[in-house]
Amino acid sequence: MKPLNVLILGASGGIGRAMTQHILAHTDATVFATYHRALPDMQHSRLRWHALDVTKEDDYGALMTSLSAEVESLDWVINCVGVLSLDECTPEKSVKAVTASSLMTSIQVNTLPTLLLAKYALPLLRRAKAPRFATLSARVGSIEDNQLGGWYSYRCSKAALNMALKNISIEWGRLMKRSCTVALHPGTTATALSLPFQANVPKDQLFSPEKTASLLFHVLENLSPEDNGLFLAYDGSRIEW
Repeated sequence: MKPLNVLILGASGGIGRAMTQHILAHTDATVFATYHRALPDMQHSRLRWHALDVTKEDDYGALMTSLSAEVESLDWVINCVGVLSLDECTPEKSVKAVTASSLMTSIQVNTLPTLLLAKYALPLLRRAKAPRFATLSARVGSIEDNQLGGWYSYRCSKAALNMALKNISIEWGRLMKRSCTVALHPGTTATALSLPFQANVPKDQLFSPEKTASLLFHVLENLSPEDNGLFLAYDGSRIEW
């Protein structure tokens, strides 16, 4: 079987970095990984780093032009980019704390990149035998599951992300019969994103980035076209949109 070509957005972050390391260690895949500012120190013979600002559309076009010169297709595309707290602003507990700036920034980082990634990665994904397109979402983005309220900007941006992924799955399900597009909930992972809230998480429910990467990889490698359009947790269980 031909080794996979995998693109990971946000590979310099906690889960993205662990996912990159896991795929390199457990497969023969070539991994194309993106970072925002400083080039990460992780190196591997099958790892290719590319700078990308996820808020700039031109960067996606430039990235895919570069990848097209190296490979004929992309088999897996995984978006690990996300933001919870913005600067000193913690997730809003009340609607009175919502600002236009915090909401728009959440959407700009948590929602828009998946749409732009899908737009520009499509030509390379179409050449793959069984393309898989996944983005890290969050259970708090589920409208059906929301029993606590709060976290307005984050919840809204993740709910919008879920709708984007559902739309993509429908379009690509017609266009690429063997494709699979999913939203993935990684659980609470010990990264900078969750740091302010880890004290309230039971020890057995706070995963290391390495454990999260292992669990998500197991979900990804077992996907089939029948799973297209699903919202899945780290253990493979289904979450209502």
